[in-house]
Amino acid sequence: MNFTPLGKRVLVKRVEEANTTSSGIIIPDNAKEKPSRGEVVAVSSEVTEVKNGDTVLFGKYSGNEVSFDGTLYMVLDIDDIFGIIA
Repeated sequence: MNFTPLGKRVLVKRVEEANTTSSGIIIPDNAKEKPSRGEVVAVSSEVTEVKNGDTVLFGKYSGNEVSFDGTLYMVLDIDDIFGIIA
């Protein structure tokens, strides 16, 4: 995949959440919410706040989903990213 975001945008691959609760209850796929964190995989030249490999937290209804080679990604404006998870 060769994708470079334009403007102040980044490409993020969602990080899957655990499928069990802390008490061991298994959460079925249809009851899970889409994760609101992910790993930055591409950054436009205008973005200096995050870099490739950063794990970020973003808004639940932010960005646009795109698919490359069967993998779902999010294209996010930098303003939709709340912060970097250390």
